[in-house]
Amino acid sequence: MQMTRKPSDITTDAKSGEVLHHEGEFIINMGPQHPATHGVLHLKIWLEGETIKKIEPHLGYIHRGIEKMCERLSYRQFIFSTSRMDYLSAHINNQACALAVEKALGLEVPPRAKAIRIILAELTRIASHELWWACSGLDLGGVTPFFYAFREREAINDIMEETCGARLTQNFIVPGGVMSDLHHNFQKRVKRVLTQIKDNLHEYDEILTGNIIFQNRLKEVGYLSREDAISYGCTGPAARGSGLSCDIRKLYPYDGYEKLDFDEIIFNEGDCWARYRVRMAEILQSVHIIEQLIDSIPDGEFQAKTKNVIKLPKGQFYQRVETARGELGVFIVSDGAATPYRCKFRSPNFSNLSAIPQMAQGAKIGDLVAIMATVDLVIPDIDR
Repeated sequence: MQMTRKPSDITTDAKSGEVLHHEGEFIINMGPQHPATHGVLHLKIWLEGETIKKIEPHLGYIHRGIEKMCERLSYRQFIFSTSRMDYLSAHINNQACALAVEKALGLEVPPRAKAIRIILAELTRIASHELWWACSGLDLGGVTPFFYAFREREAINDIMEETCGARLTQNFIVPGGVMSDLHHNFQKRVKRVLTQIKDNLHEYDEILTGNIIFQNRLKEVGYLSREDAISYGCTGPAARGSGLSCDIRKLYPYDGYEKLDFDEIIFNEGDCWARYRVRMAEILQSVHIIEQLIDSIPDGEFQAKTKNVIKLPKGQFYQRVETARGELGVFIVSDGAATPYRCKFRSPNFSNLSAIPQMAQGAKIGDLVAIMATVDLVIPDIDR
């Protein structure tokens, strides 16, 4: 028998008449500080029993006004403020800004600098996916994956520290190339870590990927159709797990990606398990990209000559790149001065977050943790 609610069971807003609460519903808050949100995100959740009826994200807890800050910084300085957005894709964020400035100036980057940028970008992607894998296991009850993933991630961070002087927010890319040439140990250490990753990935499969309990937590959970992924503007692994081709490295190549052989990883199931498999396969694709470059880094300059004070011509300029979480777009409006007149970032995390209420509707509260894990949000990229 279908139960119906009496008018007295419904609470409405006195002014708008909007339904605020049904009798039998339970409203809880996840966050803003919560282990499963990986940052200061507040989710207001309407439940009926353990079934999610509605989710309302509340943002702004870590907002720093980065876009307005960029409008007061020079074209050399504003690049590095983006390291603090998606800090797990810091190098790729910097790359996007430098490419936008170079596009506006018509500046040709030396081949050596392009190769260095790609190698470091793919190491960044691997390190980000390692942390995602570690946290996904931790979110769903497994402590061991965290230690296994950090074994490889720390090796990559050591390379970043030796090459760039920083482990997380590298600040290594400048308009025209990179800040300095490679450390003499760079190639040897990169090849060593690539071998380490390939040798150890079977352990990842044994611990999580092949674990039937873990699979049951992800399969047929958090479904997002290809049409909904497009509608919400999803990009990156979150969209490619729904069958959407959206890899910027393939569609709009930059810095020499068009010369490299790699596959865009796409699965069509649209659930958490598909998004998980996309990222696991992308780790090996990033390894394959680096292997094509590491023994053939061109000789020559690592940075093109530029003026001390950079001024872009008047106009509007846009550049997109593929971060570890999807498409990052950099939009600059220049009035000819030494600082941007207007700066706007199209972040992948903001759009991917918007799809979570759709993915979670009708799921159990425990499934929300799995959904959040496989979308892989970095909150400072949303609260810019």
